[in-house]
Amino acid sequence: MDTLEKARSEDVPADRNPDGTPDRHARILNAAEHCFVRSGFHRTTMQDVAAEAGMSPGNLYRYFPSKDAIVAGLAERDRARVTADFAEIVGADDFVEGFRALGRKHFEDEPRERAVLCLEIWAEATRNPAFSALVGEFDRDVHARMVTLFGQAQERGVIAPGVDLEALATLISTMADGLFVRRAVVAGFDAAREFALVMAVMEAAFAGRLDLSLAPGRTTPQETAP
Repeated sequence: MDTLEKARSEDVPADRNPDGTPDRHARILNAAEHCFVRSGFHRTTMQDVAAEAGMSPGNLYRYFPSKDAIVAGLAERDRARVTADFAEIVGADDFVEGFRALGRKHFEDEPRERAVLCLEIWAEATRNPAFSALVGEFDRDVHARMVTLFGQAQERGVIAPGVDLEALATLISTMADGLFVRRAVVAGFDAAREFALVMAVMEAAFAGRLDLSLAPGRTTPQETAP
């Protein structure tokens, strides 16, 4: 459950702590998300974020000295969400169903604006070394968490013993990134259908029906016999 959903479930605004006191960091990050999605990273100013957050620019600078610092804060918040998401899968009775629920959350239930924000950050990472490092660190962290998660599932017999877990994590990251892009830019994106297709590939990979190893001279995996 992400910050917004948790806040709704507890009837606590997303920019407040559970005790009802204001969480100005959350308010600023939420405001920045809205501004970046609406106007783009470069057109958004710190004054825009301050106005969206309902505070003075001087007060905003007390918490975040720059837009880059705000993006770093967004990345840290997303990292915390990913940690919580994976913890829910670890605790799920059905590993595959837990993964399916996670996908539905990110590609069907959460607002499309989250995908648009990802594209804004990825685009800036092609030009800004600080953003590139941030995106690379986040990707490595998610990859490592998936490998650990898949290793635990493999030990329980949920993932076939011969599956290359590093390759599996790369495959799933690649498909997830593609879904984020399509959700952000494709009109009429059918989240339920497209995620179902991705899930079918994932389940085949979990079961070992996809050979993810790349033998010498081969550049693509191939499906194995059931």
